[in-house]
Order: sequence, then C-alpha cells, then structure tokens
Amino acid sequence: MNARDKAIVEDIQRFRVLSRDLIADLHFQDVKNKVTAANYVLKRLRRDKYISCSDDRRQYIYFPAEGAIKRDSTKIPHFLMIADFYKQIAQIEKPRVFLVEPKYSKGMPEPDAFMIWKGMPWHIEIQRSSYSDRQMKEKLTRYDHYFLSNEWHNEEWQRPDKKIFPYLWISGVGKYAIGTRSYRVFQTNVAGMAGMVTNKK
Repeated sequence: MNARDKAIVEDIQRFRVLSRDLIADLHFQDVKNKVTAANYVLKRLRRDKYISCSDDRRQYIYFPAEGAIKRDSTKIPHFLMIADFYKQIAQIEKPRVFLVEPKYSKGMPEPDAFMIWKGMPWHIEIQRSSYSDRQMKEKLTRYDHYFLSNEWHNEEWQRPDKKIFPYLWISGVGKYAIGTRSYRVFQTNVAGMAGMVTNKK
C-alpha cells in the first residue's frame, strides 16, 4: 500500500465507518475527478481485503476489514456526522490530534471526540437531535465533575508548565442554556461552524 492507501484505512478505522464521498473529500482533494479516483482505490482496497463495504445504500459505506460495527448499526449516521465535522475543521486547519469517543473513568464525560486544534484542546459533542434540558444538564454535569476531579491534569497532551482544560464544542441540532461554567462552551449548528471558528478569540 502507498501512503494514501494507509491513510484511508487508518481513517476508516478511526471513524469506524466512512462514506465514499467523505473519503474522496478527505484524501483526494488534489485529484481532478476525486470521486472516480476514490472509487478506483476503494475497489482495490476492498479486493485486497484491507477494508469491507456495505452496498445497501445508494452511496457505498466502508468499514474496517475486521472488528467493524454491524452493517445495520443505528450509530452509523452518528459516526458519519463526526467524520463530516472533522472534514470541515480540517479544511481550516488539520487537528494535531483527533480521537473518536475517548474513554474516561466512570461518571466522567463521554464526548464524541477529543481534538487538539489551533493549539487548544477541545471536547466535541455532535448532536443529531435535540436534547431535553434535563439531558443536557446531565451531560454538562459530567464535564463539571471532570473539571473538579483534576484528572485532566494527567492527560498525555498536557503541557508540563500549564494545565489547560479543554473547551467544549456542541455542534449540531438545538441551542441550550449552558449557564455559568468553569470552562468555555461553544454552540454551533453545522452551517455556522466555520464562522464560529473564524471569529474565535
């Protein structure tokens, strides 16, 4: 495999699942006909059993060769939305780190992603549907507990001279009453994401 082949396989593993168009946008930006080029490469990677594929949809969906989520998993649209979020911010600046569904200890946050982007750490919450006030309060309470626990001081990405708590970015559907918190919270719909980023101080 060449470097691009490896990067495609690694991204499919990282995001759990990717559509053909997302792969084309992420890895074939410099090609005149990126969709045709993506189809050719993906067909070869599938033939050589580096990846697997579901053709149940109009646009093929690609999975890791092993350990893939179920083809009918209800989480597929969610993972695709996380990947689309990554695609959009990478057009502005590629994150230095981007982890999908990082795991913390019991009772702590369960973010959809963690990234280091524009020199800062971020927790990402991708909302495909609106949350009730109670649901959002419970979600934010987990971040409050994480802040107070100081567990984040020991993360590998922390600078030894200055401990930084990640910003929280809620992207997708709905607008929520955040209240006063000990960390910065940003809310955007998908369309307004680039504007928030551009204007962030």
